Amino acid sequence: MNPILVYCQRDLIRWFRGKWGFISAMVMPAAWLVFVGLALPIRFTDNYIDFVTPGILAMTILSASLAGGGLLILDRMLGFFNKFLALPPPRESILFGKILVITIRGIIQSTIILFFAFLLGARLYSPVQLVGTYFILFIFGALLSAAATTIAIYVDDHDQYAAVNAMISMPVFFTSSAMMPYDQMPAWLSPIAHINPLSFAIDGIRILQTGTVPVTQIGLLTVLCAGILGLAVHAFRKVKI
Repeated sequence: MNPILVYCQRDLIRWFRGKWGFISAMVMPAAWLVFVGLALPIRFTDNYIDFVTPGILAMTILSASLAGGGLLILDRMLGFFNKFLALPPPRESILFGKILVITIRGIIQSTIILFFAFLLGARLYSPVQLVGTYFILFIFGALLSAAATTIAIYVDDHDQYAAVNAMISMPVFFTSSAMMPYDQMPAWLSPIAHINPLSFAIDGIRILQTGTVPVTQIGLLTVLCAGILGLAVHAFRKVKI
């Protein structure tokens, strides 16, 4: 665990020092809460901020995870990645260190957004619901950060990675259950939303709000996370200096 924690601590310190990167990462989710959660005239629910908060939390993890892939690209550009690969610790420790720091970043950002949602009138979560919500967000964050870090191995620079990021983030968000329930979606969108991993996380948090354990959603996220982690470990073992 020590190499994993060292890699994680290194990137976490760099993130805390870059104040504007932290602030800018909070702007979009907060704007969605205010301008979507409070401003849209929604008829299928009495309190739309309650409905949309799980979607904004999952979107925060999605944005943080995809942006976290840039950490590996920066290390490649500065020459650190090759040095890390040549060190005695297993290569997987680089991967798990990146996954851990990216997921922690997403959890911190989600906590701030959740607190902001409560201030705007969202219903408070019980301690059990909070623990379950963070558990789902952690699994979802590990899944996405493993995928983002693996993509970053094969992308040459920040510009190309930003293009991949934009190509993935918005389509995934708008084809999920973040903004509306399945029965309110167009006929062509509902099947896509049902198989969207983002919907698994969102639906799991919403089911927790009803007092039920979302076994299916957690199971699907866990299986996907294990599969992506396996592919990511294989990619790191094959990468060349």
